[in-house]
Amino acid sequence: METDRRRLRVGQPITPEEFELLSDAQLARLVPKAYREFFPGKDFCADGHFYLHDGSAWCFFKGDLLDG
Repeated sequence: METDRRRLRVGQPITPEEFELLSDAQLARLVPKAYREFFPGKDFCADGHFYLHDGSAWCFFKGDLLDG
C-alpha cells in the first residue's frame, strides 16, 4: 500500500483511495492547524471536503481550500 511508504504531511493532497484507508485522526493531521477544529470526521466529509466557519471548504484531494 502506497500510504505506508510515503509520509503524509499537512496540506498534502491524497487520493480518494487513501482517504478511505485513513482514520479520522490520520486525516486530521493532514489539515492545517488553523482548520483542524472544523474537521467533523470522515463520515461527514462529502466528496473528500468539509466546510469551515466562513463557508469555504477544505479538500483532502486538493490539499487546500476549494476555490469559491
